[in-house]
Amino acid sequence: MRKVGIYYAFWAHEWDVDFVPYIKKVGKLGFDQLELNGGTIVHMTAQQQRDLKSLADEHGLTLSYGIGLQKPFDVASLDASVRRRGIDFMKKMIDAVAIMGGGMIGGTIYGYWPSTLPEELDSKQPCWDQSIKSMKELASYAGERNVLLNVEVINRFEQFLINDSHEALAYVQEVDHPACRILLDTFHMNIEEDSFTEAIHRVGPYLAAFHLGETNRKTPGTGRMPWAEIKQALDDINFDGPMVMEPFVMKGGQIGRDIGVWRDIVKDPDLDTLAAEAASFVRNNLC
Repeated sequence: MRKVGIYYAFWAHEWDVDFVPYIKKVGKLGFDQLELNGGTIVHMTAQQQRDLKSLADEHGLTLSYGIGLQKPFDVASLDASVRRRGIDFMKKMIDAVAIMGGGMIGGTIYGYWPSTLPEELDSKQPCWDQSIKSMKELASYAGERNVLLNVEVINRFEQFLINDSHEALAYVQEVDHPACRILLDTFHMNIEEDSFTEAIHRVGPYLAAFHLGETNRKTPGTGRMPWAEIKQALDDINFDGPMVMEPFVMKGGQIGRDIGVWRDIVKDPDLDTLAAEAASFVRNNLC
């Protein structure tokens, strides 16, 4: 049975928050997994990291971690010092996840977010090459620590390196390490892919995790995403990884600004009720 998860930021306005309240609530709302900000856990002490993992275990939750690297930590940078700083930062995150028992780190781990092609370049190949070099080092480091790095396919308006399943497949095959896999997200797929089915089939065994959201980033089941088609494609490849929803419906704070939520997508939302209904929908329609 596929695990059903949610990203803590559904309830938050800022990236750096206390994760404890979310760990205590999401199991009761019907979730098996909670995705946290990997950038926050880097700055926690080892004891705080272990305590957070113990609390998750107590509530029967699996933890996973997401990150959109900031520009000073761009592992695709042509500046050697910036690239090295990014690798060092990612290694600290990997170490933190290892202390917490291992697991998945996904997101824009191959460059910074949000970003566009540097003005001095007319091809992304130089950044791609630097990113591959970084990921080869990071995947080896992660693999030794029971950590899986999942490169998320991001739409063209937020990132420029890996925009569709073709590029994701080429990227992980070039990295060529079992600790580097793919994360697809239905919100981004809706923008970039010609076919949900073909994209999922294309990446096949490289698909380690799956993000869920409607075309406007509402909770699954409240929009027009072709969930039956998506489930069939996941079944076709025998996908057994976690499905973590990433809805964003509130404006405000750094999260609203970074995600581009400029209005309340749902008026006066009861977030817990929306989350519980979405968990039920996913369990009944995608598991």
